[in-house]
Amino acid sequence: MTLIIFHLIVAFSGIAASTAAAIAPTHNKIKLTYSLIGLTLLSGTILVVSSHSALLPSCLTGLLYLGVSTSGLAIAEFKLNKN
Repeated sequence: MTLIIFHLIVAFSGIAASTAAAIAPTHNKIKLTYSLIGLTLLSGTILVVSSHSALLPSCLTGLLYLGVSTSGLAIAEFKLNKN
């Protein structure tokens, strides 16, 4: 149960960090976002393996999360390299 709460907190923090990096990019925000994305994917993998849940819905949700977070990172990298 605590791993699920941890996973959700890290996932929402990753989206918030990605958004913040897209709005006002810095190298530290980008590094933080990468770390939170990696931690989210790791904890999600542990949840799927340990709970023997259906893989397809979990993977689709993970891909959606990864797409949203990566889009924010791409915008942040573009803005940071533009300056």
